[in-house]
Amino acid sequence: MTNDEFEFLRTLVYRHSRIALTPDKRELVKARLGRRLRATNLPSISEYCRLLKAPGQERELAGLIDAISTNFTSFFRERSHFDFVRDRAIPEFVLRARSERWHRIDAWSVPCSTGEEAYSLAITLAEGLAGTSLGWRIEASDISHTALAKAHAGIYENTALAPLPPNTVRTHFQRGVGEQEGRARVRPALRATVNFQQLNALEGEPSFGGPFQLIFCRNVMIYFDKPTQEELIGRLTRRLAPGGYLFIGHSETLGGIRHSLETVQPAVYRLRDRS
Repeated sequence: MTNDEFEFLRTLVYRHSRIALTPDKRELVKARLGRRLRATNLPSISEYCRLLKAPGQERELAGLIDAISTNFTSFFRERSHFDFVRDRAIPEFVLRARSERWHRIDAWSVPCSTGEEAYSLAITLAEGLAGTSLGWRIEASDISHTALAKAHAGIYENTALAPLPPNTVRTHFQRGVGEQEGRARVRPALRATVNFQQLNALEGEPSFGGPFQLIFCRNVMIYFDKPTQEELIGRLTRRLAPGGYLFIGHSETLGGIRHSLETVQPAVYRLRDRS
């Protein structure tokens, strides 16, 4: 991959996803492009760049973003956040719901990747709100069509469920049989509480719900430059309900960017109540 080709690709990726590909990511980009060369049956990166420069290549551009995006996730990744929701946020929201006549907790998982985060949050809310009259709804969005297809299907290898308590697996998953042996699917009742849709959180305003009491936006800011981080946090803050919580990754920080949130604990922020 030549310098010009890398510059073209990283400019294109930044323009359409705001992912900042620094020079040290050059080998990563080269490796990720292998799958697109195979998919397009092209012999070289130069030919692939020529394809992307042609008109009407929106679908292949989406394929490029899918290839570059990092979709690593797991069930209950960074568990302390889910413990916080269970032990602090849910009791707090239940009390507020009684006095303020709430009917539902609204949450947003962005980017949701292949769905493990959103379903982990759904499990936490289902178990924490059992016996109350309060419902919940989770909006889950991602820029990657490929990741969303897996998230919507809700089918995972048994190895992905291994860290979960056996009772959690029995309650919220259906074990596969026959051709699906070795896999499990999120039960329909839990899947119905999560709505997946394709969205670039930095382009326009979401069409769905809100304001949200909970927003999970973890391990994505590390791919953005500071101006983009600030823009993203501003957009998310505008979607938070007063008293709502924003969760970011433990390797991330809001230091050095302007925001109107108060720090609750590492990687957990709160929008102050208007009262």
